[in-house]
Amino acid sequence: MDNKITMELNADELILQALREDISSEDVTTNAVMRKAQKGEAQLICKQDGVLAGLFVFRRVFELLDEGTKVEFQFSDGDKVKKGDLIGTVSGDIRAILSGERTALNFLQRMSGIATYTNSIASLLEGSKVKLLDTRKTTPNMRIFEKYSVKAGGGYNHRYNLSDGILLKDNHIGAAGGVKEAIEMAKEYAPFVRKIEVECETVEMVKEALEAGADIIMLDNMGVEEMQEAIAAIDGKAEIECSGNVTKENIGHYISLGVDYISSGALTHSAPIMDISLKNLHAV
Repeated sequence: MDNKITMELNADELILQALREDISSEDVTTNAVMRKAQKGEAQLICKQDGVLAGLFVFRRVFELLDEGTKVEFQFSDGDKVKKGDLIGTVSGDIRAILSGERTALNFLQRMSGIATYTNSIASLLEGSKVKLLDTRKTTPNMRIFEKYSVKAGGGYNHRYNLSDGILLKDNHIGAAGGVKEAIEMAKEYAPFVRKIEVECETVEMVKEALEAGADIIMLDNMGVEEMQEAIAAIDGKAEIECSGNVTKENIGHYISLGVDYISSGALTHSAPIMDISLKNLHAV
């Protein structure tokens, strides 16, 4: 199913949780200065260059507070915007605009920040076969929004959650008693349609994983020389993902090595927010 449709199907419950967190009984400030309904309008303004993500979520915050609220955008998710751009307008009961402003911006700023940071890394991979992947290092209860934002920024999603794929990491291997044992157990338990990915920290682990029939091998925190040796050992017998210590400065090394995927937890756990403001609220 389309990533955006999946997000929209699951968004309302999470948005309502965020609104309840911000409004436990009433918005006392707004109710103090706005004693009755008054139609108004505000402008959504970009305050730095970036890539947008989360416009649907921004709009939905206000619709859940008051279905009469109208939000119109000049851009779409995935679009690049410049400082000073008018992204859109919000019109409706001023009370709903004031009460929803912070929650709506929290979602939009966070999601657009991830899209912007992802795009800055993904652009370095243009022209290569390498795909940039996210991880499960996401904010609790924000995963569906954050992974959507990675895609809006030009990246790709790794498994969504623990039910979505088999990835044997160091502690799984330790619990099973070794790489070979872990892969054998996974093959026995999982449906044949499931690919098995194994995290390897040494060339010896890579060779053992290959012999046991791993489909994808993750080279975790390896140096360039060690990765070269590991990739030579794999020799096309499995897909290759590399992870750990990937930066803008060294990402070129991974492209030249010929890996299939680069995964980075930083896409979601370290992306700064994008500065966006709701301004110029006035009665109409």
